Amino acid sequence: MQMRAKWMLLLFMCFTLLVGCGQSGTAGGTKTPEKGATQEGATAAPADNATTPKDENVELTFYFPIAVGGPLTKVVEGMTAKFAEKHPHITVKPVYTGSYADTTTKIQAGIQAKQPPDVAVMLSTELFSMLDTNAILPLDDFIAKEGNGFLDDFYPAFMANSQVENKTYSIPFQRSTIVLYYNKDAFKEVGLNPDQPPKTWAELTEYATKLKKDGRQGIEVPGSGFAYWMFQLFSLQNMADPKGNLMSQDGKKVFFDTPENVEALQYWQDLSKKHKVMPEGIVEWATVPTDFLEQKTAMMIHTTGNLTNVKNNAKFDFGVAFLPMNKQYGSPTGGGNLYIFKDIDPKKQAAAWEFIKFMTEPEQAAQWSIDTGYVGVRKSAYDTDVMKKYAAEFPQAVVARDQLEHAYAELSTHNNGKVSKALTDQVQAVLTGTTDPASALKKAQEEADRALKPFNK
Repeated sequence: MQMRAKWMLLLFMCFTLLVGCGQSGTAGGTKTPEKGATQEGATAAPADNATTPKDENVELTFYFPIAVGGPLTKVVEGMTAKFAEKHPHITVKPVYTGSYADTTTKIQAGIQAKQPPDVAVMLSTELFSMLDTNAILPLDDFIAKEGNGFLDDFYPAFMANSQVENKTYSIPFQRSTIVLYYNKDAFKEVGLNPDQPPKTWAELTEYATKLKKDGRQGIEVPGSGFAYWMFQLFSLQNMADPKGNLMSQDGKKVFFDTPENVEALQYWQDLSKKHKVMPEGIVEWATVPTDFLEQKTAMMIHTTGNLTNVKNNAKFDFGVAFLPMNKQYGSPTGGGNLYIFKDIDPKKQAAAWEFIKFMTEPEQAAQWSIDTGYVGVRKSAYDTDVMKKYAAEFPQAVVARDQLEHAYAELSTHNNGKVSKALTDQVQAVLTGTTDPASALKKAQEEADRALKPFNK
């Protein structure tokens, strides 16, 4: 009996072991599907798998351009270091990629090679081009998890180049409007009120004429790099329709050769050719702020992204003001947004979203604005203590923010590179005196229509 009892106990233990092995799934049992996987083993949509375990390390490559003066690479590297402190399981490798154009070229090459960056700052106007190549991830599932007020905190003028067909594809980061910088000391020198900058095109011409002297221009407007952008500001200021713009919201049509636009381009040319208050030809993008700092021009029209550079280097008292108007105030928005790319691991997409949230937190947006001059992209950035203190000491810091009330979406279309180049080339031809505004804009319209034809079938 004792021997029989031992055999019974041994059989029971073996049976228990077999049952346990079968349930564990390691010896031919059926394993319960992991959350986020389908029956075929395919990975579910990124938003359904949009969490990165705190103990799982993820490395992100972050591309960013710089289009303004100042040591901004150090600022970006400092921000990524702060992110690493808060998210030790996510390593962000910031890669300075040159100008906006250089950055776009490198990103496009990465997309074609199936090796895009994980997250990048690109011009907000690249939206349609990225959609045409199916390269970027819509962010709506991530945004939905942040609550209803997340997007409401971003300025609507900046969101205009971030969304299409009720989907959000990028988040505003280093954004701007174009503003008027003026030398207050020069104003005093010629008897102008330093606290009363020009408010109209007529006043701009009058003031620039008074300020012009040997060795000093009255005003400079850059004609290289972003000539289409500078033209757009004159166009918006000459529109009778406050909702008008150079392009349709769907990015399929442009309106270059209108009588109002011909007038706008004529005025820009007249500043140099007729009124002689600006250098003839194409004034380089980077030359304009240098000339302003060296007092070779008394006024300049340029991005607010140069504000901190001017603040740190000007040896004179200067002011910042809304752009002068003709029929209405107006400036296109500008600058870069943060994008996440489709052809990367879902865990990297989730980590990239955490990075985007951090980079645009109110405190980060406020400090970024202080360090650079770009507009704090969130309304709550201006409620932070650091921004309140800065704005009280340096009121020029809020001019570009206040001008958002009169700001419009920057030129952005399908086949955006060809469309913007068509306009840029013709604007520059007018500035160099090789054609007239009406002929130039007619040609730009024809070239843009050909570039957009495939999208209007």
